[in-house]
Amino acid sequence: MTSVRVERLYKIFGPQPTEAMRRLDRGEEPDARNTAAVVDASFTVDEGETFVVMGLSGSGKSTLIRMLNGLLAPTSGQVFVGDTEITGMSGRELRGVRQRTMSMVFQHFALFPHRSVLDNAGYGLRVCGIGKDEIASRAREALGMVGLEGWEDRYPQQLSGGMRQRVGLARALAAGTDVLLMDEAFSALDPLIKREMQDQLLDLNAQLSKTIIFITHDLNEAMRLGDRIAVMRGGRIVQIGTAGQILREPADDYVAEFVRDVDRSRVLTAAALADPAATAGDGTEPVPAHTPVRDLFALFGSSGRPIPVVDRGRVLGAVTPEAVFAALSHRTEEAADA
Repeated sequence: MTSVRVERLYKIFGPQPTEAMRRLDRGEEPDARNTAAVVDASFTVDEGETFVVMGLSGSGKSTLIRMLNGLLAPTSGQVFVGDTEITGMSGRELRGVRQRTMSMVFQHFALFPHRSVLDNAGYGLRVCGIGKDEIASRAREALGMVGLEGWEDRYPQQLSGGMRQRVGLARALAAGTDVLLMDEAFSALDPLIKREMQDQLLDLNAQLSKTIIFITHDLNEAMRLGDRIAVMRGGRIVQIGTAGQILREPADDYVAEFVRDVDRSRVLTAAALADPAATAGDGTEPVPAHTPVRDLFALFGSSGRPIPVVDRGRVLGAVTPEAVFAALSHRTEEAADA
């Protein structure tokens, strides 16, 4: 079932947005007074899917995500959450959507320095008017999910950057919304902490099956986290596909150049190579869908039997040694041809 649907979304900054849209539809560029931040963006996100929007600085990805929950009003187009259109809602109605349906995790944590970790995690519930006991219970549970049990009475300045981002994630989880919007949520973190947060997000969503729309400029991060990825350039979505599809079949020269130096062993996952028709050997231990391909070689052992791949309790198929070798050797062949 579709969780979020976006239809022909535009955002033009400037005094003549309608005329700028007409020019864009004719294949022309807006005049210098108008800036096209998002142009004709359309996509759907299924329930439980992690949909990553990736692009360089200025590509329009952060503008796009702010239109999904009404922080920015679109110039034109529609956003649906389930069957409900949120474009055109009043401010009060939008606040209700953010409280009940769609939470956001920001790049720079957005924590209150004078509130404890527990109070920060439960702040969204407090805004909704929920009782203190329930707020504390749900906030503690969410902090436990992100590995911060025992830190409830600390303050943000006493935490590392990674821990502060965990509090931000806990606040979104405590709200109990079905959709999480994450705007460059890990980009301010050191590489090792970023990797740990990615692991935690993958593990959490394997349990919770939240719908996640994740914004990043990091291609490796996009390919590691995304069930599907939308690549943006100049306000437009130029390709949508799985990591494997984008690596194997880039839509244009821009995408091909973008993915040229990707370390496939790090970003391709077992899910990308799982073959529904392949049969795993009896007693072969399954691997999670997000297992990096580079970790599969050691698991094949001497038998070389296919390994089953599971995602949220569902068997996607099995991955074979031949599929892993073909995926990783493709990059080598490209380099040799160059």
